[in-house]
Amino acid sequence: MCRPNQEQILKFLKLSNDVGRRATELGHHPFGAVLVAPDHETVLLTQCNIDTVNHAESTLARVAATNYPAEYLWQCTLYTAVEPCCMCSGTIYWANIGRVVYGMTEERLLECTGNHQENPTMSVSAAYVFSHGQKDIDLIGPIPEIEAETLKLQQHFWQNR
Repeated sequence: MCRPNQEQILKFLKLSNDVGRRATELGHHPFGAVLVAPDHETVLLTQCNIDTVNHAESTLARVAATNYPAEYLWQCTLYTAVEPCCMCSGTIYWANIGRVVYGMTEERLLECTGNHQENPTMSVSAAYVFSHGQKDIDLIGPIPEIEAETLKLQQHFWQNR
């Protein structure tokens, strides 16, 4: 399975941040997810964050699993500007999405949210979750070129809560 190039990675991580901005306009937390087809160009789905149990990544993974065959999803890439939490990583795993690209670590997100009651971030990396499964999900990240944009979006949101 060929990997996306750097230009594609940055394009879809920026789109993920755009979807996160849309989430804030809808009154939700600033997280967005993008599912891209095996051609590394076609956007299949985008998803805003909804609430504390319907994160952008997990909701997108559930919708994808009901609309595409598992064999196809294994060739797709899920992009998210912030590393998927352990709940989302598990859902991505079970949905059979074969690659995840993220821009900023969950650890950096914690620096933005602190102990905010709306986002009690867990210190469990996506790599840790995926390493305990039987599938070899391709995990790419963090991507330093997108971190400043993502950090600014997250800081602006959480400092104004």
